[in-house]
Amino acid sequence: MHAHGVRRRLFGAATGIAAAAALLAVQAAVPVDAGIARGSFHQTNLVSDTLGLAKFTDKNLVNPWGLSSSPTSPIWVSDNNAGVSTLYRGDGTAVPLIVAIPAPDAPTGGTPTGTVFNTTPSDFFVTDAKTGKALFLFATEDGTIAGWNPNVGGTSATIAVDHSAVPDTANGAVYKGLTLGSVGSNNYLYASNFRSGHVDVFDKNFAPATLAGKFMDPNIPSGFAPFGIENIGGQIFVTYALQNAEKHDDVSGPGNGFVDVFNTDGTFARRFATRGTLNSPWGLALAPSTFGNFHGDVLVGNFGDGLINAYTPAGVFRGQLKSETNAPIQIEGLWGLSFGNGGAGGDPSTLFFAAGIGGEQHGLFGTIQNVG
Repeated sequence: MHAHGVRRRLFGAATGIAAAAALLAVQAAVPVDAGIARGSFHQTNLVSDTLGLAKFTDKNLVNPWGLSSSPTSPIWVSDNNAGVSTLYRGDGTAVPLIVAIPAPDAPTGGTPTGTVFNTTPSDFFVTDAKTGKALFLFATEDGTIAGWNPNVGGTSATIAVDHSAVPDTANGAVYKGLTLGSVGSNNYLYASNFRSGHVDVFDKNFAPATLAGKFMDPNIPSGFAPFGIENIGGQIFVTYALQNAEKHDDVSGPGNGFVDVFNTDGTFARRFATRGTLNSPWGLALAPSTFGNFHGDVLVGNFGDGLINAYTPAGVFRGQLKSETNAPIQIEGLWGLSFGNGGAGGDPSTLFFAAGIGGEQHGLFGTIQNVG
């Protein structure tokens, strides 16, 4: 029986919730305009599965990871420990649609991580009696990639790639992230396979693809594997975290992280960030020109300590996001980072985040906005 990639960090849940509650109280006590430090940002907790931690409560928001949206849609959230994707508008209000992510051997219980909106006009079709283009795509820790089309699966995504037993059941893929890119006129999906230490690439029909490069950096130390992945400006940014013994989860710690930049054909472009303030980095986002002191910078979120690092596009470290009190913004279990789409998915100047608080047994979805 497949274990469905259930997270193993059960410890510290009560501590995490208490800390989150304390953080919420502090945030509520500090007016947005009171003694604002220059270059500061304000965190707003929009949704949580835990009553009282945010403006809205949603029991399905459990260990949310990736965030995706079309140019006009609400934000789609991968709820890793609930086996679903939930949808929220920019103000945190929920959309009634809840999409089930299947496990390899069951229609529910999948473990979604990265997610991406399918921007291609005619690629990545899924089939389950009916056939249709996947509108949204999800990678899972089960080693699958699933696509959703309402005319194919209704309120369920459909598995298009199942590498849960590739190369074998003991060493099946563990996909932590997913992004989309193109080489010439050909579109590809890129999935970070944390267990194998590779980036798996799939063509428009979800078949494994061979490109010019293999997403390899010979200077990454042994034991570090692709963790987060994002297409930024037409290049593939890959974060690296330290593997645990099972090569399923990361081992956090100060300096445990790297970020590389690759061309979409898999060839190595450059090292972007090395150790320093990185700590199991996963979330990646390019800040718009309206994002205060860090406008135009690449933001890299640490899952390990919840801090958000900012780098110039050339990879020069600029600092970490700070609150109105000049203390670093620190969000336990930080996963996805994404800016609003200007439509139902919120203001394009607003940074949205997802986090697996309480040792990944609970969830938080919110915003970070420039206030000074």
